[in-house]
Amino acid sequence: MNDDAPYPPDRTDDELARLDITVLLRYGLTAEPGNRRTALFGDGAAAAAVILDRLGTEPRSVAFLADTVRAGGLARAAELPEPLPHPEAAVLVREWLRAGAELAGGIAADDTAATWLHAVATVIEVKRLTRARDRSA
Repeated sequence: MNDDAPYPPDRTDDELARLDITVLLRYGLTAEPGNRRTALFGDGAAAAAVILDRLGTEPRSVAFLADTVRAGGLARAAELPEPLPHPEAAVLVREWLRAGAELAGGIAADDTAATWLHAVATVIEVKRLTRARDRSA
């Protein structure tokens, strides 16, 4: 992590989309509060939102998945035949879920992952509302 990074970070959607979400989950999901957790919930959530938004994923689908993770855990969610409706998004998010499940972080990791997925859903929704507002202006 780079403490010399500008605040707020100056990254484009294309730059965010190239981030490795799986790595951010592996290192941030069970981390204590600090740089790794901040990277996961900051750039990681924004990057996941950019990627899923580009795949046409509805924010409510991600929020529903978050609730599923909270209720049943990462491992069970990773076994879902269709964790998200769009096939390409489903393959991608299943990889993310598996990365989190491999950590064996228990309920705490499941809850953190669910919270992160809700953050991703929120960012997708904000992006969509902003685009709609810009189109109507």
